[in-house]
Amino acid sequence: MTTTTVLVTGASGTLGAAVLPRLAVGDLAVRPMSRRARSGWVSADLATGEGLAQAVRGVDAVVHLASGAGRNSGGIDVEGTGRLVTAARAAGVGHLLYVSIVGVDRVPVPYYRAKLAAERIVRAGEVPWTILRATQFPQLIDRLLTASSRLGVLIVDRRVLVQPVHPADVAERIAYLVGAGPAGAVEFGGPETHTFGELAAAWRQARGLRRPFLPVRIPGRAGRELRAGALTTAARPAGTRTWHDYLAGVDR
Repeated sequence: MTTTTVLVTGASGTLGAAVLPRLAVGDLAVRPMSRRARSGWVSADLATGEGLAQAVRGVDAVVHLASGAGRNSGGIDVEGTGRLVTAARAAGVGHLLYVSIVGVDRVPVPYYRAKLAAERIVRAGEVPWTILRATQFPQLIDRLLTASSRLGVLIVDRRVLVQPVHPADVAERIAYLVGAGPAGAVEFGGPETHTFGELAAAWRQARGLRRPFLPVRIPGRAGRELRAGALTTAARPAGTRTWHDYLAGVDR
C-alpha cells in the first residue's frame, strides 16, 4: 500500500493544531512545516522561499494553512502562496488545498483582499487545486469580544451575521478533501448562523460578565456586506459544533 505524504503549512496555528492529528489518522505521512526549526518538522519560510524546495520534495499533497493574518498578508498570503505554488509545481505535487475565508470576494478589507489574491494564484497555478473557504472560528470571535471587554463595554454591530465553525470540524473536512483529490472551489461553515449581538450576549453570560453593550454600525460597503451575510454560507455539509458548544468547552 502506497503512503500519501502531505505537507501542512501553518501547522502551528489554530487550524494546524486540529489538522495535524486528524490527518495522522489513516494511511498518510504528515509533514508539518514551520518557519522555526522543530523536532520532526520541516523548516521553510514562505516570506523568503528559503527551504521550500526541500519541504515539498516527495510530497503528494499540500495543505496550505499559513497566513500573515493581517501582519504581513502581502508577503505571506500573496507572495508566499506564489512561491509555494511554484515550488509545488516543480516538485510534481498532485494536489494543493488552500484554506481561505467565506466572504473574501465581498468584504473589502485588506486582509480579505490578500486572501482573494492568493486564491487567484492557486487557481492560475499548474498544480491541481482545492480552495476551501471556511467561516469564522469561534476562537477569533472570543478574542474580539475579550479585547472589547477590556474597555469596559462590548462594542458590537449587533446585526452582523456570523456562522462560527470549529477548527476540528474544518479539519475533518480537510481530511476528506485530501482523500478525495482536487475539488475546485468549495465552502464550509458552522451548523448555525447568529447575529453578532446574539453571539456577544451568549459570550457575556458564559463568561459571567456584566459589560454593557455599546452598539455601533460598521460603516460603508464592508458593514453592508457583513450585515447581509457575507461571512455565511449555505454550503452542505456543515460543521456540527455550535457556538454554545465552544463556550461550554464541549469537544465532540
